[in-house]
Amino acid sequence: MNIPFNEKAFTIELADCIRQASCELPDDIEQSLRDALSKEEKQSTAHTVLETITQNIVLAREKSRPLCQDTGLPAFYISYPRKVSPDMIKRSIENALVIATEKGYLRPNAVDPITGKNSGNNLGEGIPALDFSEWDKSEISVKCLLKGGGSENVSAQYSLPSVELSAGRDIKGVEACVIDAVMKAQGNGCAPGIIGVGIGGDRISGYETAKKQLFRKLDDHNEDPKLNELEQTLIKKLNQLEIGPMGLGGKTTVLGVKIGKAHRLPASYFVSIAYMCWACRRKELHFLLEHE
Repeated sequence: MNIPFNEKAFTIELADCIRQASCELPDDIEQSLRDALSKEEKQSTAHTVLETITQNIVLAREKSRPLCQDTGLPAFYISYPRKVSPDMIKRSIENALVIATEKGYLRPNAVDPITGKNSGNNLGEGIPALDFSEWDKSEISVKCLLKGGGSENVSAQYSLPSVELSAGRDIKGVEACVIDAVMKAQGNGCAPGIIGVGIGGDRISGYETAKKQLFRKLDDHNEDPKLNELEQTLIKKLNQLEIGPMGLGGKTTVLGVKIGKAHRLPASYFVSIAYMCWACRRKELHFLLEHE
């Protein structure tokens, strides 16, 4: 059984998916920012910053312009049917990125680390970041994440136990790592942030687990009761730091904390933290296929 794949139509939909990710903040993120705004004292620095952010969100959506000048590194998580070639999907994503860049929805962000040359079209070695997984549905699912450099710079990875943090290989140790990472970030990650956490795995899979948490909606609940409790505890403790929006003080330092886990080796216990700025630009596309 073959499944027809319309590469041109898929590319067009992908380009619009990228536009929406870059220009339209998800409803749950926007609502959380508006809730944070209502909690800050009027005419305070935190209130002014959040008010400016919410105005920026509306303008970006209305004008279809990027929410932030740093449109981020494009990462795609793709689920696809067996009868569709991953190479064709990869080609469509690359073509869609070129279109989105030409239209100004993305800033050219792919820079060769040796020559310093910008490719000009958001394509290069390792860009875009692609993650493929096969499934038995007759559709292609694409999750798009645009993660800016400021938030990526303050992401972190810890190896427990830690003498510096007086942290052991347990939930309390994980808590100490997350608090330390947010303290060190201050306003450099464009707070209020969203914190993705990966417990366990190796150095690569730990970060992957952490980054995938950023696709979760802010109002969801972790299926693991212990991790759910830890998420709620950390949100409370991190906001009590009063680092505030853009690190200028205030009641909202983070909008959410989302935690996942991966089995680890006995000798290793990594805590990986994917810090995301308030502009958590994520979008999901479902492209339906027809059976022949």
